[in-house]
Amino acid sequence: MPFVARDASGQIVAVAAAATGDATESVDAAAPELQAFLARLAPETSSDLARTDLGLIRVVEDLIDTLMDKNILRFTDLPEAAQQKLMERRSLRKSMQPLSLLGGADRPPPVIKL
Repeated sequence: MPFVARDASGQIVAVAAAATGDATESVDAAAPELQAFLARLAPETSSDLARTDLGLIRVVEDLIDTLMDKNILRFTDLPEAAQQKLMERRSLRKSMQPLSLLGGADRPPPVIKL
């Protein structure tokens, strides 16, 4: 559990892995105020990169699928660790697709408004 030091207004100004002279208050690592403090320390470009990573992951998956569809790349050409990660993501995506109870492949699933 991290330890924090606070200023006179109660804002976190330092974080330590162990209790120190100034950082004596233990805080849950997931505490929103600690996460906000850590986010302020990270360079802006790092958060921009992290934000685009998720979209780029999908692009890479689509690229791999396209290369395999065109027989330029075989799934078994990839390292085993990459194969496992791709299979896990495919399984997760498949499980997240909506279940169509009212139509075939030519009919989109119904829209349910709450």
